[in-house]
Amino acid sequence: MRHFTPEEANATLDDVRPLVERMVEHRRAHVAALEQQELLEARIKGNGGGIPPAVLADASAAVEREARSLARTVDAIAEHGAEVKDLDEGLIDFPALHRSETVLLCWKLGEDEIRWWHRIEDGFAGRRPVEELDGPASK
Repeated sequence: MRHFTPEEANATLDDVRPLVERMVEHRRAHVAALEQQELLEARIKGNGGGIPPAVLADASAAVEREARSLARTVDAIAEHGAEVKDLDEGLIDFPALHRSETVLLCWKLGEDEIRWWHRIEDGFAGRRPVEELDGPASK
């Protein structure tokens, strides 16, 4: 596992930010496609049909297409060393070191830079300012 300094993680954001934006867009499109598919399925079950099979097939294809696009985008983010934590909010973490312990530098879509970190067990609610980070990750 690669450990980032805050400076390295912030530099990586130049490449990761557009991927996270795309991930959130694909997530929204996937949710919308799922809702459309469920609506069609409910109408078919409710009144016995009236919807051409091609319409349901197109809806199912849209769900699959967005799921594949979402998965590819998450994989691309992971290739940069970041961990996706929330698809809807665009929350990602970068592993770092604090007093020889692996911790996570935390960034959320809409933030200018990484300003927070937290211990693995504390999660987002336990975010602390990067200034408090010491050890090998704060060179």
